[in-house]
Amino acid sequence: MALHRARDPDFAARIFGGRPEHTLALLRAAWPAAVGPDIARRTEVVALDRGILRIKVPDAGWQRSLLRMRGDILARLRSVAGGAAPRGLGFVSGPVAHAPQAAPPPPAPPAPPTPLAVMEAATAIPDPEIRARFLEAASGYLARFRGDQKGAGPGRGSTAG
Repeated sequence: MALHRARDPDFAARIFGGRPEHTLALLRAAWPAAVGPDIARRTEVVALDRGILRIKVPDAGWQRSLLRMRGDILARLRSVAGGAAPRGLGFVSGPVAHAPQAAPPPPAPPAPPTPLAVMEAATAIPDPEIRARFLEAASGYLARFRGDQKGAGPGRGSTAG
């Protein structure tokens, strides 16, 4: 996790430190860089109160973990926010607004090209939804057929013997 250090450590404080809501916006933006994307997804920056950055965590286990990391997190926030960085972290338990999401499924392998005869047959279907379903079914069928041909061996359609 790379943080970009400003040449002037108080630049962010001069820009964002004038109003509490601006400082909070800066710290919310810096939070993922300070803790990493996995922790940022499971936590929520909720307030800045008298120099204490309040973080919502799902449960006491997360609170204990972040308390152990407190020094490193504050140092990383200082490297980004300079004088606008909080002097401490406080925690509240509760549901986090942006709960962890499942990783997206891996991309499907590219489909082999649809034969010209199938494409021509599809153009004769006037309804676009039915045409799309026809092409999907034909592609699925052809993919299974092509798979059987690749794996052909003795007893599976091969003439070797």
